[in-house]
Amino acid sequence: MTDLLIRGAEVSAGSRTDVLIRGGIVEAVGPGLPATGFPVLDADGGALLPGLHDHHLHLHALAADTNSVRCGPPQVHTAADLARALATAPGDGWIRGVGYVETVAGVLDSAGLDTMCRGRPVRIQHRSGALWMLNSAAARRTGLDTATEPGVERDESGRATGRVWRADIWLRSRLPDTGPPDLGDTGTRLARYGITGITDASPDLPADSLAGLIEARRTGALPQRLNLLGVPLGRTGGPEITTGAYKIVLADSGLPDIDTLVATIARAHALGRPVAVHCVSREALLILLAAFGETGAVPGDRIEHGALIPAESIGTLRRLGITVVTQPGFLADRGDDYRRRVDPVDLPDLYRCRSLTEGGVGLALSSDAPYGPLDPWQVIAAAVERRAPDGAVVGATETLRAASALGRYLAPLHDPGGRARAVAAGSPADLVLLDRPLERMLIAPTADAVRATLVQGRTVFAR
Repeated sequence: MTDLLIRGAEVSAGSRTDVLIRGGIVEAVGPGLPATGFPVLDADGGALLPGLHDHHLHLHALAADTNSVRCGPPQVHTAADLARALATAPGDGWIRGVGYVETVAGVLDSAGLDTMCRGRPVRIQHRSGALWMLNSAAARRTGLDTATEPGVERDESGRATGRVWRADIWLRSRLPDTGPPDLGDTGTRLARYGITGITDASPDLPADSLAGLIEARRTGALPQRLNLLGVPLGRTGGPEITTGAYKIVLADSGLPDIDTLVATIARAHALGRPVAVHCVSREALLILLAAFGETGAVPGDRIEHGALIPAESIGTLRRLGITVVTQPGFLADRGDDYRRRVDPVDLPDLYRCRSLTEGGVGLALSSDAPYGPLDPWQVIAAAVERRAPDGAVVGATETLRAASALGRYLAPLHDPGGRARAVAAGSPADLVLLDRPLERMLIAPTADAVRATLVQGRTVFAR
């Protein structure tokens, strides 16, 4: 059903109006619209907003995360905790762990993992998503010792340590072929939060992953509009999805030389694609800005994460017109760990928000799920409070007003740093209805307030 009259919704602050949806489009907005022939939803003064857009997440990893063993805080804090978690993993085959951080059991390799679980093959992902750690059984099954993949870490004698950096596609090729994970539950979960559009930021999507995403969107298993950064250069994603900026990863485990980076950016631009560059360190940002100095920037160029942005770089970002897609949810999730482990000199530069917007830099908020918290209302609250789990505030001068933080979830998928969308005649009926006015919601953002979510006028979540 894509025809609906929403009665008595708050579209602008403090006033109620009606919204008529026909054929998946908002046809009219105004008081007293006739209801003849249309089903009616009484909003009872609840705010009606454009559907939220998560501008950076990883769908297949998010789906796989559901059936993975938690290997880091808040569930796991010590090596003994980790051993117990692995010992109680269901089944008798491969164990997939997620969320590991060195505060649990230090730098983890095959030898260290063997002391916790030797009988089953185990692969554990670091909470950054950049590293997998395999025990000896997993290393044998994947042929790690004879592998030529550059991401396979080796010790001084040339033996594989069991640590594999940014080699997800290669590692997946050595695992049992189960195909892309089902995205039905993930789509439902996103809809429950009021999310109607998503940008999958996984780089260099292999053919089966790309096909799985297209199929999930086609069948409606994933009801959200879908934008992909990982479509290979020279290709388009296909029906039901859009091809976004081209994802480039500046991995701190192996930063590229600037000539290679310049060539990659230039090739993407020549093919009509802006770039979306994973950049989490000061060094990576300096290399990237130097590369843009050679290639120039085009509309749509964006930085993913921008975890550390020195104040002196803000003017350069503004001049280049580059948007930053960042994740203040990490501060609420692990800000206490950042305060212990990040150089105090870098803390003021961590996940900047307010200084970017005030400096004229386009800013979008996102989750980076499953590596950060998926709930957009938690991320909005984190942007407002910047409060770590231990209660300390990380970067008090970088807070956003709640309305501004929400607006950074309402920008178009193709323009994440752009103007927030509005509920207006002629706009797509991608909407989220709250059970309370917006002013109350912004005082205490919570997903519990989401009453209904519509994509193209079709209700994909209701309570």
